[in-house]
Amino acid sequence: MLVSQSPHANALADADAGTSPQALLERRARLLGPTYRAFYRNPIHLVRGSGVWLYDAQGRKFLDAYNNVASVGHCHPRVVEALSGQAATLNTHTRYLSDIILDYAEKLLGTCPAHLGHAMFTCTGSEANDLAIRIAQYSSGGTGVIITDFAYHGATIATAQLSPAAVGEKAVPAQHRIVAAPDTFRDHGRAARDFAKNVAAAIDDMHARNVRPAALLLDSAFSSDGIFFPDAAVMREAADHVRKAGGIVISDEVQSGFGRLGQGMWGFANYGIEPDIVTLGKPIGDGHPMGAVLVRPRLVASFGSNTGYFNTFGGNPVAAAVGIAVLEVIESEGLIENARTVGAYTAELLRTLKGRHGMVADVRHNGFYFGVELTAQGDEALAATKTSAVVEAMREDGVLISSCGPRGNVLKIRPPLPFARDNAEQLAETLDRALSNW
Repeated sequence: MLVSQSPHANALADADAGTSPQALLERRARLLGPTYRAFYRNPIHLVRGSGVWLYDAQGRKFLDAYNNVASVGHCHPRVVEALSGQAATLNTHTRYLSDIILDYAEKLLGTCPAHLGHAMFTCTGSEANDLAIRIAQYSSGGTGVIITDFAYHGATIATAQLSPAAVGEKAVPAQHRIVAAPDTFRDHGRAARDFAKNVAAAIDDMHARNVRPAALLLDSAFSSDGIFFPDAAVMREAADHVRKAGGIVISDEVQSGFGRLGQGMWGFANYGIEPDIVTLGKPIGDGHPMGAVLVRPRLVASFGSNTGYFNTFGGNPVAAAVGIAVLEVIESEGLIENARTVGAYTAELLRTLKGRHGMVADVRHNGFYFGVELTAQGDEALAATKTSAVVEAMREDGVLISSCGPRGNVLKIRPPLPFARDNAEQLAETLDRALSNW
């Protein structure tokens, strides 16, 4: 059942449609300042979303193959109904007792390994990673965190300093350590094979400089590093090194979790790792501002007693209602299985492009997460330029993707979970046309 738009919403869309893109850009710069950057040379003025589609002010629809935040599809009727119904009833914070918040925590923890016994709620993935770092440093007594060399983990002070993709390696504080991402493509996959060894070396270097290890913080899909899925045994070995050094393993599932990788609910399960802490962000609410930290109870026993944690609207009743609805949609619509099967079909279509276009060097995929590496005869700058041009051409042809990686030469494709076979075919056909321009 579709939820019809209210006359007020239609009036707002009509008003939006009358505003020129240039006027919006000028107003945006005046009101929001210079740090907000729009996607694409020709920014899109969006006014509506539905399922895997986004619509601009002129009524043109775009296939969304990028926005994982709308995990179960834009404006899913069941999620909208849950949000509006609870918002019309009560929204307050966790200092009061509430059945629905506990119902959500119970249902969310029920999707995880049994050792993750507590859920702590936030409003964003950045807050979740920030809290996870606090818990890890408190429980381990250490300060040093190991990250990959082009990771992104958030926008707070603590998480931005652990996000070389955002601030550069030089802005990462001295107590932390950066290791090469497990690149399965470049140099015949040497960085992927050496990942555990590199983590061990980082720990040794911490000890040599009197830094106590606190945590290994990893995104299960290495989303900003270029999208890699390394060997499970190497990942387990890396986790073992950290635990033997007294540190905590944190799995950042903001981008890679919630069924996206098609093998189950969580990306870390692909490696057979049992993380001590798992962090989640807005995809758990289909875009509603939500986040969570799932944690071993022993890690927060002392932390909770001596330090405590309170987030005024993290885990509020509206967020809980939305979170429950998203979990129910994933289950009732078979979206994890859809990510597995349609993801495999999409990857097959993308790999056919490798034979048609010499610049397609590698296609990496797991479920609904794809990295398409483009090359240009060893010219990294040219490869990045071509990648950007392909993303722009796709936008003009009605399909939205982006790029990632330290060289900017990897097409980043991560559609909402209801993405269907005909959507995959449109994606591949559009990418074929974009690549044919080079």
